[in-house]
Amino acid sequence: MTSDPSKLGDKLILRGLMFHGFHGVKQEEKKLGQKFLIDVDAWMDLRTPGQSDNMSDTVSYTDIYRIAKNIVEGPSQNLLESVAQLIATTTLNNHSQISAVRVVVGKPHVAVPGPLDYLGVEIMRYRSTDMPL
Repeated sequence: MTSDPSKLGDKLILRGLMFHGFHGVKQEEKKLGQKFLIDVDAWMDLRTPGQSDNMSDTVSYTDIYRIAKNIVEGPSQNLLESVAQLIATTTLNNHSQISAVRVVVGKPHVAVPGPLDYLGVEIMRYRSTDMPL
C-alpha cells in the first residue's frame, strides 16, 4: 500500500464538520466541552457509482457524517488521537468498500498565546495494514 494518499485514487470528502464534545485531559474540557472540527477523506473506487448513478453502489456521506458525530458527541476521550482513531476504524469497519481513510480532528479553542484556526491531529488508516482480518 502506498503511503502517498494522492496515489490512492477516488475518494469521498467531508470537510468542516462541527460537533460539541467533551474530549481532553483537563477537567474543565470534560465538564464544559467544546467545539471540534472534523475532516474525513474516504478512499474507494467511484467508477461504478459514477456510471450507474445508483446510491447502492457507493457509501453515503451521511453514514460517515453520523460516525464522526456519534464519536465526537459520544464518550469522552483524553486525546484527539483517540477520537481520530475511533472515527477511522469505525468507518473502515462499517464500510468494506473503503480502502483507506484520513481523519483530521481540530480543536479551535485551546489555551495558547496567540491567534490560530485550530490545533489538532491528522491520521491515515489503511484497510490492508490497519484492519485485522
